[in-house]
Amino acid sequence: MKLRGVVMFASLAAALSVSPVVPSVAGLSGVAMAKAAQSCPAFLNQDYRKLHSSENVNLCSLVSGKPVLIVNTASHCGFTPQFKGLEAAYKKYQSRGLVVVGFSSDDFNQEAKDEEEAATMCYINYGVTFTMLAPQHVKGADANPVFKELARQTQEPKWNFNKYLVTADGKVAQYFDSKVAPDSAQFDEAIEKLLK
Repeated sequence: MKLRGVVMFASLAAALSVSPVVPSVAGLSGVAMAKAAQSCPAFLNQDYRKLHSSENVNLCSLVSGKPVLIVNTASHCGFTPQFKGLEAAYKKYQSRGLVVVGFSSDDFNQEAKDEEEAATMCYINYGVTFTMLAPQHVKGADANPVFKELARQTQEPKWNFNKYLVTADGKVAQYFDSKVAPDSAQFDEAIEKLLK
């Protein structure tokens, strides 16, 4: 009995002394992730919880030096069908490096009252596979750091589904209000220009 306890203790001690392994994101090594984080704009170096999940994501790790489309979303808005166009744009341009991040928000009183419903709307009804984040403030004094910086560079969202195309170094290349659909020629041209 004592021998088994010693063996278990030795096994536990060995397990605890193992060097930590830094997980990779999208195939990046720990060194590549560290370099990406160093070159990442400060406003993107934020951790946010994913929609209807306990998992957090760091935007610098997610973006890792790539251009990103940032959108404020809501489940019960007249523009909610734009999820379909956003997903199509993500699928079309993902292989060329575009990252899409949706910030769920109730700042315009049109988000679902619980995250399960919001998640169903995004993932089930519209087939969203890009990263969606738990509800955030995107305007005014309570806006999160990402939207404060986007507003500083352009303007804060006036409604749901405002779209910000951001370069890898954190500059807003183009801002689109809610009325510009993600499947429009204007939107497509802006993404093509960003990815050149």
